[in-house]
Amino acid sequence: MAEELHFGRAAERLGMAQPPLSRHIRGLEEELGARLFDRTSRGVRLTPAGEVLLAESEELLARVERARSLVARAHRGEYGVLRVGVPPELPGRVLARVLTAFAAEAPDVQVELREFGTAEQVRLLTGRELDAGFLQHPVETAGLVSEPVTDLPLGVVLPRDSPLAGTGPLTLASLDGIPLVLFPRPAAPGLYDATLGACRARGYHPPRVVHAGSPEVVLGLVIAGRGVALAHAAVARKEPRVLWRPLEADALAWPVSFVRPAAAPHPAARRLAATATAVLRAEAAELSPGGAVSPNPPGAHGGSGESGTPEPDGVPRPWDVVYAVRRDDD
Repeated sequence: MAEELHFGRAAERLGMAQPPLSRHIRGLEEELGARLFDRTSRGVRLTPAGEVLLAESEELLARVERARSLVARAHRGEYGVLRVGVPPELPGRVLARVLTAFAAEAPDVQVELREFGTAEQVRLLTGRELDAGFLQHPVETAGLVSEPVTDLPLGVVLPRDSPLAGTGPLTLASLDGIPLVLFPRPAAPGLYDATLGACRARGYHPPRVVHAGSPEVVLGLVIAGRGVALAHAAVARKEPRVLWRPLEADALAWPVSFVRPAAAPHPAARRLAATATAVLRAEAAELSPGGAVSPNPPGAHGGSGESGTPEPDGVPRPWDVVYAVRRDDD
């Protein structure tokens, strides 16, 4: 009506008869306590109060339309905040690859990361305080939807001056008698017990287990000679005083999967699940025997040429020259 300034044309545009339109306008004027239109023999025009209402209405209608659009996008998993749990042991490289790939697919979904062990994540997922998470198996997932489990192959983080420093896969039995640096059992009880069981079954009986809750503490303990750590190759790339050696084929892996609540999951969780699973599978393939990437960090022990063995991502590190291999003819 405010645009047409003619009751007949406004009613036709709205697809209704003129009398009901007139009644709606009178009701609105009574509710607001102000006359919105001046009706004269020469036509209809807005009053000052009507002009204010028109200006405010345009903004309100635009906001309503925007809200409808955002709600629809959120329903499709294209907008909003997604609360995702990650264990401290998840390699930063893997997490970065997941976040980068997902940001390309859903740029308007904000992923809010929360660092918790597997046991705590299960509790928070069940209580709907997390929308999704990375869980380490074995773990009870009743009430949760889990993507297929991916086995991330593990290797051994050693000090660079360790007698075991070198190239090629290690056996677990070769570590016998050396303390083991491992995450605390309450973080993922099932995986903790399975890891120690696999070590003992293959001849590695650590005289003691030293617990560390973050990769930084793991590295500090290894450098200080408190033990060796079983970890993803990316952990060793953080520190030039350690190196990473793979384990023999099928010796040990940490099973990981992306999970979400089964009841009323966040619309974006399914999309992130597919992205995360693809990244985990690619990472596992690269670190498996015969994979496309060499997992050894640059090293003073058994590296190739003067620059040592290449990094998993193929990017040289500043310490490549510092820890270059010295040839016999130098």
